[in-house]
Amino acid sequence: MRLFELLLFISNIGLFALTVLLTKGRRRIPVFIASGIATLLLVIHWTLEGYRVQLLFPYCLTILFLAASGYSFLKKNGPKKIPRFILGSAYSAIAVMLAVTAVLMYAFPVFKLPEPTGEFKVGSQTFHFVDTSRKEIFDETRVGNRELMVQVWYPAQAGTGKYAPFIPDTRILRYMAADYGLPGFTFGHLRYVSSHTYSGAEASSAHTSYPLILANPGNGSSRFLHTSQAEYLASHGYIVAVIDHTYNTFATEFPDGRITTSTTNDLFSPDDDYRTGREIRDNLGKVLTGDVAFVLDQFGLIQSGQIPSHLQGKIDLGHVGVFGHSIGGATAYDAAYDPRIAVGIDLDGGLYRLRDREGLRKPFLFINSESYAEKLRMVMDNRVYTDAELTRMGSTREWEDQVTEDKKLELERMRETAGAGGQVLYIENTEHLNFTNVQFISPIFKRLGITGKIQPERADSIINAYMLDFFDMYLKNQGGILMKGPDSRFPEVKFVNLLL
Repeated sequence: MRLFELLLFISNIGLFALTVLLTKGRRRIPVFIASGIATLLLVIHWTLEGYRVQLLFPYCLTILFLAASGYSFLKKNGPKKIPRFILGSAYSAIAVMLAVTAVLMYAFPVFKLPEPTGEFKVGSQTFHFVDTSRKEIFDETRVGNRELMVQVWYPAQAGTGKYAPFIPDTRILRYMAADYGLPGFTFGHLRYVSSHTYSGAEASSAHTSYPLILANPGNGSSRFLHTSQAEYLASHGYIVAVIDHTYNTFATEFPDGRITTSTTNDLFSPDDDYRTGREIRDNLGKVLTGDVAFVLDQFGLIQSGQIPSHLQGKIDLGHVGVFGHSIGGATAYDAAYDPRIAVGIDLDGGLYRLRDREGLRKPFLFINSESYAEKLRMVMDNRVYTDAELTRMGSTREWEDQVTEDKKLELERMRETAGAGGQVLYIENTEHLNFTNVQFISPIFKRLGITGKIQPERADSIINAYMLDFFDMYLKNQGGILMKGPDSRFPEVKFVNLLL
């Protein structure tokens, strides 16, 4: 919560208290002075912090109190008597407004992202890539080539000026709200959230080059929702490129002002049987995996200078990793078959294209939520849902049998990567969206079960620590301490032994 918006809200409570508690003859001057102070705070707040819709009631109340107290202070005749019913109704309305504002300020804070802990400052550059070898199949018109927006975070020289915004493409915020079934203005305040990144900063010269990590958001997500992870890795000496998979994000804005929204959700119909859904998911996966391969090609052009960038000559293309969340985690796994990619991490994502090829014989880390780990454990223990559980879940026996069949194959794939130097972990008290920056947006998400009981800052720090340790182990030939087993610093992390 920002300082002056908090002071403005407190000043409104004070004004209300003075109006209610003081008698008519004694309230005129104090209320007028307090209204002036509240108005000054309003001006400072708007100037330094910027307005937001969650504070609409305090804005209106401040102006109304100033107008009413100013009129009362300046007029010579005594105030007219206001009927008790009208006065009581007005007081009740103000109390409700202040209570609603308190809830809105709590539910939708202007939060702070965790500060990166590495030795490097962090720079950022965004690229617009067009793959002339692939046609866009998710656009309704089905014309044009596949286009991608890719944001890169990297180790930078000492930055100057202000940090870049968390979400610089503010026009997409209304689509983000719509994705959660909320009014378009709901997340407008996120334009005031700052990153810890200097836009366009020079790449650090501390090392000759830095390993490259390609990252993939989940279905209906966005590159911005992995900012804290990208900043953290970049501050520890990695170049991190997060791909907005066009039409699989809630919204992507292109340099010419076009905005695309998610259409891939429309591919999955509740009326489809499981086999049809699996086929659609696999076909979508082929496109997402193709995006990763294409973006990796583009970094070869950046490295050679054919695409202008501060990163020219700074990319270690001999040490490349990949990670992703949800379907982006499945994308990371599938993309890791590319011989140019050495290692990967899946954050709470089920796999696709399991039947297309042999298992991945590369170090790969699976970090799951507690609820997803429970599903895997059911399969490992050959447990099945009862009829009552199926009814409560709104599922069918046939559907769950198909899911179990896929999960068994998924577990086999996990065993193969564990045998090649990978690990399977889960984090207690986490849910699916704890692996993104969604967990910082609202504490209400925790109460609704959208995120787990764990504190967002704690979840973020655990995920970042384990990702860094794993990438360090295989891309820098250092670290690996956390991969050896349970660590007293992170008691929430549980290792799953699939090799028994």
